[in-house]
Amino acid sequence: MTARPLVVIPARFSASASALRFGADVASRALVEGVYAAGGEPLVVHPAAPDGRIGVAEVAERLWFADAVLLPGGGDLSAHWSGQQPHDALYDVDEEQDAFDLAAARFALDAGVPLLAVCRGNQVVNVALGGDLIQDLGERIHRHVVQPIEVLPESRLAGIVGTRPTISCYHHQGIGRLGAGLEAVATASDGVIEAVERTGSGGWYLGVQWHPEDTVASDPNQAALFAALVAAAQDRRTVRSA
Repeated sequence: MTARPLVVIPARFSASASALRFGADVASRALVEGVYAAGGEPLVVHPAAPDGRIGVAEVAERLWFADAVLLPGGGDLSAHWSGQQPHDALYDVDEEQDAFDLAAARFALDAGVPLLAVCRGNQVVNVALGGDLIQDLGERIHRHVVQPIEVLPESRLAGIVGTRPTISCYHHQGIGRLGAGLEAVATASDGVIEAVERTGSGGWYLGVQWHPEDTVASDPNQAALFAALVAAAQDRRTVRSA
């Protein structure tokens, strides 16, 4: 029997959770189930970064076993990480969470670990690679929105979800200046970047601004995104064990 590849998902800090009396480390059940249904073993890890500081080497020591990493959605990234001024619309900023996610992104990219970044995770990777964010999209509404997007036909993403998938959005920030080595491969009708890939031979990376877990149980395109991540994870596991 083939072991499931391990897909690491950094937890999100939560002030409370059902059946727990205090703060919690949490992960979206739909996201975890999407990974599991695709054949991966989702492993939620504690995003410890005391005082908002952690190095890539420290994260590498903890996540050395990862066959893939999935950076999930969550609260806003502090504006200072990209050298920007905070916007009044920012919410749920947690610099310990930020520091861990940024280091986890750099670890995966540097080590060639397959990486899928969702919503906030997509923004984290962009900032980790020197890009910045549109701090608030203003009148361009991308919260509680289900809409089609246009995907570049020659992209990796198009081979997974097609060139005009329907996506479920919930974000008020967006990708601004692209980080080093990133290419926009999907946009909404208003021009907002909805997906990015890494150019060249930088390994398996996809960043999507939407939430594929919202519709993974009913939309084969979104299920295919999780399946692609797990397949890349399995390939890495096979190479490492050879």
